[in-house]
Amino acid sequence: MSHFSTVKTQLRKKEFLKQALIDLGYIPNEGENLVRGYRGQTVKAQMTVEMSKGADIGFRWNEGSKSYELVTDLDLWKQSIPIERFLAQVTQRYALNTVLNSTAREGFQVSEQKQNIDGSIELVVTRWDS
Repeated sequence: MSHFSTVKTQLRKKEFLKQALIDLGYIPNEGENLVRGYRGQTVKAQMTVEMSKGADIGFRWNEGSKSYELVTDLDLWKQSIPIERFLAQVTQRYALNTVLNSTAREGFQVSEQKQNIDGSIELVVTRWDS
């Protein structure tokens, strides 16, 4: 029998989580939606990604930790990468979007952004002071 699993994260801002999923090519659905699992089982989440094969992916707000947690049926995980790698990619894009937003608020502009072979991202930001 299959069941839903919950993975804790440090993802706290909905707008950066949504953008991270979009950056990775997923189409997130906001609002109270159902995450589908084994034999029609469902669980509620505040952001979901419907998957064509395997179980859906959801992010549910955890009031206690003040962060989103990933919820999915791990027994039905049929994606091209393991769940750990998926979450690492989402977390990396979330962090990048957080940095880009913060630097833009402080008046910085991205002058260079490079994706390295090892998967890391290098940013060079500049600001002209008058």
